[in-house]
Amino acid sequence: MFKSIQWKMVAIFVMLIVAVITVVGSFLMINIVNLYNREFSVMMGQVFTDDFIMQLEQPPEDGNDLEHVSSVVQSYIGQLGIDTYRFYCILDAKTGDILRTSDKARSEGLEITGNIITAMAGGAGSDTDFKSNYMDYAVCVKQNSVPKYIIYIKDTKEEIQSMTQSMLWILVQALALSLLIAIVLGWLLSRTITIPISNLTRRAEKLAGGHFENIPESGADDEIGMLSNTFRSMSMTLHETIEEVKGEKSKVEIILQNMTDGILAFNLDGAPMHINPEARAILDMDNDNIEFDSFFKNINANVAMGDLVYIKQTAPIERELCLQNGRYIHLSFTTIEIEDKIDGIVVVIHDTTKQQRLEISRREFVANVSHELRTPITTVKTYAETLYSSAKEDIERRFLSVIQTEADRMTRIIKDLLTLSQLDDNSSNVHMEDVIDLKVFIESVISKMEINAAKRGQTISYMPINEVSALRTNRDRLEQVLVNVLGNAIKYTPDEGRIEVFTSRVYNDAVITVTDNGIGIPEKDLPHIFDRFYRVDKARARDTGGTGLGLAIARQIVESFGGKINITSEQDKGTEVTINLPL
Repeated sequence: MFKSIQWKMVAIFVMLIVAVITVVGSFLMINIVNLYNREFSVMMGQVFTDDFIMQLEQPPEDGNDLEHVSSVVQSYIGQLGIDTYRFYCILDAKTGDILRTSDKARSEGLEITGNIITAMAGGAGSDTDFKSNYMDYAVCVKQNSVPKYIIYIKDTKEEIQSMTQSMLWILVQALALSLLIAIVLGWLLSRTITIPISNLTRRAEKLAGGHFENIPESGADDEIGMLSNTFRSMSMTLHETIEEVKGEKSKVEIILQNMTDGILAFNLDGAPMHINPEARAILDMDNDNIEFDSFFKNINANVAMGDLVYIKQTAPIERELCLQNGRYIHLSFTTIEIEDKIDGIVVVIHDTTKQQRLEISRREFVANVSHELRTPITTVKTYAETLYSSAKEDIERRFLSVIQTEADRMTRIIKDLLTLSQLDDNSSNVHMEDVIDLKVFIESVISKMEINAAKRGQTISYMPINEVSALRTNRDRLEQVLVNVLGNAIKYTPDEGRIEVFTSRVYNDAVITVTDNGIGIPEKDLPHIFDRFYRVDKARARDTGGTGLGLAIARQIVESFGGKINITSEQDKGTEVTINLPL
């Protein structure tokens, strides 16, 4: 209770009153004592003038010096202020003995003060001490220039002490009354502040519990009124915002519940925050008691929470899996970031079973058709060659030559299709048994391709940027990739063109870069450049003998090595192909 603002304000009022009364009382009492001391000094200075001293020192007619001095002092009793609190003594200047006094009781055991010692030396002692419990004044009376008597005035300060005690009692009474008034006023004033604050506190507690009420507008123009109206406005805005959030949340929940893709959301502890029905159906989940790392380890996703939280990911981690129930799924792992801090993980599950089965059927169809076409095409070519050797007419030779050319073209397409089918079937079982020196390997491939380049006056140059350690790979497959890439560069680079090959090591990758100053690739065609049978210019590709499968084969081979192939190009300026292979 005593920690509340109300009691604190009362305590402030009380301390303020105590401080003011104490300071004012001390100031008054000190000034009164100082004034009393000054008045004593001024009074003594006004009485003990040079004329008064000369009158004391004047020899009497009867020769009785002591009586003469005593009578002169008696005549100035009123001016000296001699009363019950102040008395005078006539002392022997040599011994300090009391010869006459106005108050025998008070003068008994008179102390030899500093002012008396000054007077005994022939001077006048007028020093006063604020802390002393008395005031005194001593002046020397001489006879024939020899100190004989000392006139000593002493004030016991009983009057001022009585006065200060009375004043202190008045101050205590004033303090008690002031404290009472301060407590009452402090209590009343503090309630004008604490009551509105208490009301706001209760309303804030209700708001925290989700209970919104219609808060009336405050008519006060002070800070408390402004606070109440601001709180009222905040409550209304908060209510509207929460209602909007509830609506948006309801929409999101409906969307998530009815999505055809599965959605899993996990917090940083690995516990699930949300699982939609589609995810349960795809993964055959019968309960929510799962943990991120163990769950995805069991389905061979090879993803851990640390991979997403502690390693900076520029793109979602994706996985392709075949579950034990025969479903094919695509997983996309993305972090939930709030104010640049990772707060959880979202996993999007796409059921690709139908697409995978269609893809498998397509591959089987392509492989079967390729095998079935191989023999007839070989037969057609053989008969065409036989007829060509015995043909006598030019028109016959021309027709048979076209048949042979198209048969060769069909043979190349079938060969490429069979290669792709092989890569599709064995993409996860590529034999990486060859250890090559990349520099020597690149030079050997270039030497094979230089013959075709020389026919068009093109130059192929090789520049290793830094040393690359021995690379474990499949030599034949890697050579097939480079032959396809360099073959495209030669085909689509004008005569007298320039082709450059670079190799380097970047972190844990061996990087092979092939650049040319050829005709380039239009920007709209770049996203499809690795698609099977895709041609940028169909007529041009057919004239140069392309099948549209070379880059598709190259990508399939590179990805089977665990690497990446990327193409950047600008039309009429050239193309750059980058191949990253893990060391």
